[in-house]
Amino acid sequence: MKLPLFSLPLRYFVVVARARSVSEAARQLHVAASAVSRQISLLEESLGLPLFERAPRGMVPTAAGEKLLAHVLSATEEGHFLLEQLRGLAGRPRVRLACTEGFAAGFMAGALQAFRAQHPEAQLELNVVAPDQVNVLLRQGEIDLGLKYSLSPEKEVAVLHTVQAPVMAVVRVGHPLAGKPRIRVQDAVRFPLVLGASGTTSRRLFDLACSQQGAQYVPAVVSNFSPALLSMMDNQDLMPAGYLTVAHWVARGELKALPFVEPELQQRRLCLLAQAGRSLLPPVQAFADLLVAGVGEFGKRKVRARPLRSASAMPPGAAVSA
Repeated sequence: MKLPLFSLPLRYFVVVARARSVSEAARQLHVAASAVSRQISLLEESLGLPLFERAPRGMVPTAAGEKLLAHVLSATEEGHFLLEQLRGLAGRPRVRLACTEGFAAGFMAGALQAFRAQHPEAQLELNVVAPDQVNVLLRQGEIDLGLKYSLSPEKEVAVLHTVQAPVMAVVRVGHPLAGKPRIRVQDAVRFPLVLGASGTTSRRLFDLACSQQGAQYVPAVVSNFSPALLSMMDNQDLMPAGYLTVAHWVARGELKALPFVEPELQQRRLCLLAQAGRSLLPPVQAFADLLVAGVGEFGKRKVRARPLRSASAMPPGAAVSA
């Protein structure tokens, strides 16, 4: 159960500010749009200044609205942190997680199963979201830990652990290229390609490498759900993907993950993220340790990792070198 930490007008204000829409806020709150508009008007009247600009692109917070939102979110995070501490004292620890789709079905599912075996009393929440949304949820205090691939330095969050995470050429063990030590994109595009959606980091880097090398292709299959792609691959298909996305299939001897030659496909990192400036509660720290150990277990031949550091000891956006 979520406890209300603020008055009704403030709660509605936060939802509208995040959604940038009264109608969307009403949908999320399960109330009429007129009720949301009325509470926002009451709040603006009580403060004597507008909190939103009503524009064609939606409800955009004014400067005053942005300041109020930052204050309310900060206070909300403090309140939620206190509630988590109280839950821990009551013997009901909770760990809230977010990861991108490539980790969810294999690596993260295994981590959740292992953690439940060690901490059967814990409550676990997993959100599978886009990479940018991981950071948003952390900044808003909606999650404790986030796991994602990243192409640029992380800002306004704490980087607990980071390792190189190149895009690999994933093939069945019977694929004609399976015996090669390294793969060139020019060779990869000669085979049917099963690809992630265009916004994924593996697809973006693969397309960049193809552009640099003048390699053209027409994908055989495109999906935003990697387990579906992996389950349908035959002995001629090739899928650019991260090692952790396919680690369980590789461990079972069903797939091989081969490095690409092109440097463009090395320009990616795996990041374990937490809220900036926030100490980790013991169950969250325990899950973070488990994730780092899992990364080391599956990626020891692909990456070199440094030990986990506490979020409270690291500045926002700082990264552990690897």
